[in-house]
Amino acid sequence: MAIFGCLLGYARISDEMRDAGIAALVRRLGYIEGLPVVEDPLIISPRAFLDEVFNERLPNPFLPDTPQRIASDTSQKIGIRFGNTIKRYAELGRDLGGLTAVPLVIAGWMRYLLGVDDKGGPMEVSPDPRREELQRRLSGVIWNDPASYSGQLVPILADKSIFGTDLTQTSLAGRIEKYFISMLGGAGAVRGVLADLLP
Repeated sequence: MAIFGCLLGYARISDEMRDAGIAALVRRLGYIEGLPVVEDPLIISPRAFLDEVFNERLPNPFLPDTPQRIASDTSQKIGIRFGNTIKRYAELGRDLGGLTAVPLVIAGWMRYLLGVDDKGGPMEVSPDPRREELQRRLSGVIWNDPASYSGQLVPILADKSIFGTDLTQTSLAGRIEKYFISMLGGAGAVRGVLADLLP
């Protein structure tokens, strides 16, 4: 959510929740892709927790959090948030083909690291201990030029220290690359991908 909020120019999380595309993304992540593989801790209902977060906490304008702050240290968080979900799918023998939001978030993070917003303007990338390394790995990728992509994501997606698993050994890698390339298509490309994948 924070990554797409930055790309789309939001400065408050509560404002993001009024964006139909971002709201559809986080709801799909939680209810459709995450919840089916969550282990119930028997302390609080996972569904009740999601209901509270989506309906009360995130839309609350009196919690003045910013996507820029939440996007900090993504390389340290993405494996916990999404690598574990992917591993859980594999453990349960569930088809990764049903995942759309998870690969979209990973592709969105790669697009975010280019430091260009969805209008083509410069965008500050939040602090992250691996930011410079990852940006070097993306060298040669040019916003507004999908043909500039020549496999730069592959070694990143294979990095188990980021995702907790080698994503190139899953069916998700190709989809992540496809979504990433689509988001290089110029002004409004990120918005367009959200609209296409999360109608």
